[in-house]
Amino acid sequence: MKKIEHIGIAVKNIEDSNLLFEKLLGKAHYKIEDVVSEGVKTSFFKSGPNKIELLEATSSDSPIAKFIEKKGEGIHHIAFAVDDIRKEIKRLRNEGFTVLNETPKKGADNKLVAFLHPKTTNGVLIELCQEIDDK
Repeated sequence: MKKIEHIGIAVKNIEDSNLLFEKLLGKAHYKIEDVVSEGVKTSFFKSGPNKIELLEATSSDSPIAKFIEKKGEGIHHIAFAVDDIRKEIKRLRNEGFTVLNETPKKGADNKLVAFLHPKTTNGVLIELCQEIDDK
C-alpha cells in the first residue's frame, strides 16, 4: 500500500456537511459525485496532501444508510492507494483478511475499489483504491 488515499465520513446531509467542512478546512469541496451502484452521493475535500470523502445515502437500503442507522454519522472507512488492486486483494486474502468484493468495482473519484471486512481489521472498514487508467 502506498499511502492513505482518503478518509470516508458518513453524513446524513451532504449540503450541511459541505458547509461544516468548508468552514473547518477553509476551502470548498472540489467534487460531488453520485455512485449509483452504491446508493451514495460523495463530496471530496483536499487538506494538504490528504482527502476527505463525505458520503450521503441516496437510498434507504444503501450501505451508508445502514451504517448511519446503526452507528450514526462518523468515520466510515479508511482508503489506501494501491498500484495493483487485484494483486493486493490476492495478497491480503492470503494473509487471512476477508475481502468483501473479490472483483474490484468502479468507485468515486475515478478509482477501482475493493473493501476488507472490518471483522478482520480491528473493526475498521478498509478500502483499497487504484486509479483507473483511462488510456
